[in-house]
Amino acid sequence: MKSGDGARGTPGEQGGFIPAVDLASEYAALRPEIDAAVKRVLSSGRYVGGPEVEAFEKEFAAFCGAGHAVAVASGTDALRFALLATGPEGGERRPGGEPAEVVTSPLTFVATTEAISQAGGRPVFVDIDPLTFNLDPALLERALTPRTRAIVPVHLYGQTADMDPILLLARRSGAAVIEDACQAHGALYRGRPAGALGDAGCFSFYPTKNLGACGEGGLVTTASGEVAGRVRRLRDHGQSEKYRHLEEGYNGRLDALQAAILGVKLRHLGAWNERRRLLADRYKTNLRDLEAKGDELALPAEAAWARHAYHLFTVRLKRRDRAREALRERGIEAGMHYPVPLHLQPCYAWMGLRAGSFPEAERAAREVLSLPLHPGMTEAQVDRVCKALRAAVDAG
Repeated sequence: MKSGDGARGTPGEQGGFIPAVDLASEYAALRPEIDAAVKRVLSSGRYVGGPEVEAFEKEFAAFCGAGHAVAVASGTDALRFALLATGPEGGERRPGGEPAEVVTSPLTFVATTEAISQAGGRPVFVDIDPLTFNLDPALLERALTPRTRAIVPVHLYGQTADMDPILLLARRSGAAVIEDACQAHGALYRGRPAGALGDAGCFSFYPTKNLGACGEGGLVTTASGEVAGRVRRLRDHGQSEKYRHLEEGYNGRLDALQAAILGVKLRHLGAWNERRRLLADRYKTNLRDLEAKGDELALPAEAAWARHAYHLFTVRLKRRDRAREALRERGIEAGMHYPVPLHLQPCYAWMGLRAGSFPEAERAAREVLSLPLHPGMTEAQVDRVCKALRAAVDAG
């Protein structure tokens, strides 16, 4: 879920192409460990579920400080199953015969709202905090109704939403809180890990994530054994035991190869996140004076209560598209996460929402640009990106 846009630039005249992420170099650095894990799985003959998946679930639960972790096939599955497991059955109707409502942000990847709809809910949007890009708690209360079933705060770009006021409002309204932590592996909120803050946390292991598989993968964390048990059934066709189906479920299991690879990478995640933070600090140091000159550039803000995992280093630029093209011409790849807010997507035209409905999300969608950032990136590459961006801004 929430994958990069996959754009590719052309090699620059100095220093070669700088990709937004470099998955090949990540594999090269861990090749002996990953190859050994893959060979172990292939030799075992246990390719779906089994000890590799169980071991990874335990390790990730410990990493998040969660009581339970259930591995699934994708971040989208994680969100869908968590919603089904923490609230009324999918499709259940609330007063007035309307679908149950699930509140979330309009500035996220469509998988967030796909999962809501597929779990039988109706997405309801709340505008974002312009500094953190996350759901604004100050606007949340007015969106809650007797039909509200859950709140899905999205920890966008690697920084958690402001969870304490969200959790307080959820308790008052009887709504579940499902963290969309698909971009927040290792992020902290007031010292507590993302994924251990709400009723359930949902992670994606899409290859570009801070912890990425060599393919698709996802996981649900929760303190509730009941929620974990339901997610386990849902991922395996509703089975409580072989050929005993308590409900209709899904084929949403994580395969053993991905679990083994993720287990290798999890041991390096803390160091990788620290490297991301160091590179983010270098970006900020290099670009702070440019930000101070005017309103053309705004650097990402780290909230006082947060420890940012910097899945993405996303700046704001008034002339974003021109700057992105200038970077591409210099052999630098930059992404847009996300250029069209969800309430303006064609698939949600039925909501009847128009431009101006959520002005902060819409403004961010026009301005956000994700600069290259990954643990294998060098300081010299960061400096080169900053030089190119400075030239693009100065050129207007």
